[in-house]
Amino acid sequence: MRSISSRQRSRILELEQAARPLDPDAGERDRLMAEVHAYAQRFLDGLPERPAYRHDKSSVAEIRELGAGTDTRPIEGLIDRIDESVVGVGLVPSHAGHLGYIPGGGIYASSLADYLAAVTNEYAGVRFTGPGAVEMENVILGWMARFTGYPATCAGNLASGGSIASLIAVVTAREAAGLRARDYERAVVYSSPHLHHCLHKALRMAGVGEAVRRDVPLDGDFRMRVDALAESVAEDRARGLRPWLVFASAGTVDIGAIDPLAEIADVAEREDLWFHVDGAYGGFFALLEEMRPALAGLERSDSLVLDPHKGMFLPYGTGAVLVRDGNALAEAHASGASYLQDTVEAERWGPSPAAVSPELTKHFRGLRVWLPLLLHGEAPFKACLREKLELARYFHREIEALGFEVGPEPPLSVVTYRWVPESGDADAFNRALIEETHRDGRVFLSSTTIDGTFLLRMAALAFRTHLDTIDLALEVLAEAVERLEAHPERWRSAAPAEALAGGGGA
Repeated sequence: MRSISSRQRSRILELEQAARPLDPDAGERDRLMAEVHAYAQRFLDGLPERPAYRHDKSSVAEIRELGAGTDTRPIEGLIDRIDESVVGVGLVPSHAGHLGYIPGGGIYASSLADYLAAVTNEYAGVRFTGPGAVEMENVILGWMARFTGYPATCAGNLASGGSIASLIAVVTAREAAGLRARDYERAVVYSSPHLHHCLHKALRMAGVGEAVRRDVPLDGDFRMRVDALAESVAEDRARGLRPWLVFASAGTVDIGAIDPLAEIADVAEREDLWFHVDGAYGGFFALLEEMRPALAGLERSDSLVLDPHKGMFLPYGTGAVLVRDGNALAEAHASGASYLQDTVEAERWGPSPAAVSPELTKHFRGLRVWLPLLLHGEAPFKACLREKLELARYFHREIEALGFEVGPEPPLSVVTYRWVPESGDADAFNRALIEETHRDGRVFLSSTTIDGTFLLRMAALAFRTHLDTIDLALEVLAEAVERLEAHPERWRSAAPAEALAGGGGA
């Protein structure tokens, strides 16, 4: 019989009772769920009436005033605070009018999957303890490999987004090349000047921030010039440097440019460079047969990043990396610990996600990809992608008809444009114009600077964005131009402002 004093027993039972609120019974769960579900329904039904962007952010202060962990609050009041101080300020990423950065999605089926993943608290990091969760992730990665043309020898990981996925790829490239600290200052990385900044960050985080970086010149469509890449590699070899890695983009965030991937693959193969493609934005367009010629060469890369929270319209926190040589991915991230010795046998079925990424604690994010695919099939995803391509072409044509100066015909779903006033500084006018649209708030647009010129951007990728949204954006812009031209003092006297920073993982 166990030896326990009555005092100790009473103390343990007292603590158990105090902790009971963390495990509510069925009735309390129903009550809480009813409040949450009712709010979710109100939110989704009311989205069309909400502004896409709310300029006034004063209600955020209420979050700090409430604090955390002090007093208990009823669920109804907490939901109200979330709505007013979180959802109701700044950008509403799930809004049809999110036309600014490369939008994240938030399809409903994924929210149900996230609920189930959180309730079951399935661990998706190690096959031994979560074989089904790991298998589901591998099935999803296999599906991505098939439509991108990757071979059966590849391996990958579902990460929290393109940034961590890119870090995994860079670490794998470093280890595959056998680079060590003494080599870093001689190693050379080649990329477009429009490369996503997360890849520069990945280099630093992987410890190779000292590597030499070459911005390869672009052609008239803002794509990497392959002749310039080849020349740069040859010059670096002649200098005694070590060409190592070339980054290419399957859809830059500035304008959606797709680098000539097949020709870059030829150079990489000839020069023994690791070839990485950032397909976080554009990679899922490979689902469309008509887009495959533009993305030809994607399948020849050594590593590839895709963001399902962009091209699959899933909630934020869903990225993916594929590595052509699965062994290289496993070797780059290999680790072990005595407390995990029971899990080794299961690895004969393939490496666990925790063994091929920085993540040991791994959320069951595979369910948010798998459930919508099995519920809906590929067809609506493909239709949604095609719709965004058509909407971008429509916007490009119509914004030019309104008198705006436009950038190149959109290769994907991003359009750049600006208004050129009859007199005065065009950059100042367009800074004021983007601010005017933000104050309006019905749609959310963003800006960028290319070759020193301040430009506006429209990015159509939110799954709720349809033709009426684009027509509204055109209306908002036309009205904003009219107001600014009627009141030139609102922009001519304005001091130059920094270009607006990106967000939402774009």
